[in-house]
Amino acid sequence: MFNKEETVSFLKEILSINSPTGYTQQAIKFLEKSLEEVGYETERTPKGNLLVKVEGKDTSITRGLSAHVDTLGLMVRSINSDGTLALTKLGGPLTPTLDGEYCDVITRTGETYTGTILSKSPSIHVFKDASTKQRDIDNLIVRLDERVENKEDAQNLGIQNGDIIAYDPKVVVTESGFIKSRFLDDKASVAILVSLLKDMKKHSLQPSTNLTFIFSTYEEVGHGASWIPEDITELLAVDMGCIGDDLDCTEFDVSICAKDSSGPYDYDLTTRLINFAKESELNFAVDIYPMYGSDASAALKAGANIKAALIGPGVSSSHGMERTHTDAIENTYELLLKYIQN
Repeated sequence: MFNKEETVSFLKEILSINSPTGYTQQAIKFLEKSLEEVGYETERTPKGNLLVKVEGKDTSITRGLSAHVDTLGLMVRSINSDGTLALTKLGGPLTPTLDGEYCDVITRTGETYTGTILSKSPSIHVFKDASTKQRDIDNLIVRLDERVENKEDAQNLGIQNGDIIAYDPKVVVTESGFIKSRFLDDKASVAILVSLLKDMKKHSLQPSTNLTFIFSTYEEVGHGASWIPEDITELLAVDMGCIGDDLDCTEFDVSICAKDSSGPYDYDLTTRLINFAKESELNFAVDIYPMYGSDASAALKAGANIKAALIGPGVSSSHGMERTHTDAIENTYELLLKYIQN
């Protein structure tokens, strides 16, 4: 049932839409249109999350599935005297990887200007510390692709403090199946959930219980799914799986997280997911992520009385230049398909 080409094509489309946390309306609008075209009714919450409800065989139980459309990004902190832009982070980007990236500066008047994120010592021929200067947020600026020489020139373009800065995702899909891009966290999982919804329509697949799909908009700052509909008793967050030291997950696996920074996920639900992965002979890993939070942990912290769990495709170099493989996308899809049918 899994259609790799369609899923990757959708992923490339949504990756191309700027959606730093706090500025997700275009991505949500794209999701609305895509899902309504295949016959779903959608609903936006006051803070911008998108809900899609699917009736199941047992209508007395409602389970939730979440993925987040918001990404890392930047915001104009202030305008420097030379017309460059000082920055503040949206979420937790790995700032050394941003030096040299192209970006869009999105003003509140509707104008968008291009620019480049640079170190304050951007030239090896000029600055003695060009190679050694820290690439933290206080030592990065945006150089606008406009004729600006001072603060007033930038202001006259309509740029002001608080404007959104979105940087290039740099999407590449290789013939060997690797997907290289920023923001696979969590647009890869968004694409997986959309593929699942489309296939349910296409193949007239009714889930075993009611489902509410939640596409959240503030996960990167910790409160994406802090509110969920009261009828949800079980929430499965679909996010990225981490790869690195002391972790079993690879770019080809679906990751099942037993514990993150918020504590352990529901024992019975996590065990059920592990057993589903075994029964379906999927490539999977069970790991612990001590520096990680999810939509499910946000819901728990907000007081939701739910069972909660976390899965997702393995993603290398998270919050930097990320990479996954279509195998991980497929393994995550297959685990979700097994979950909604049981």
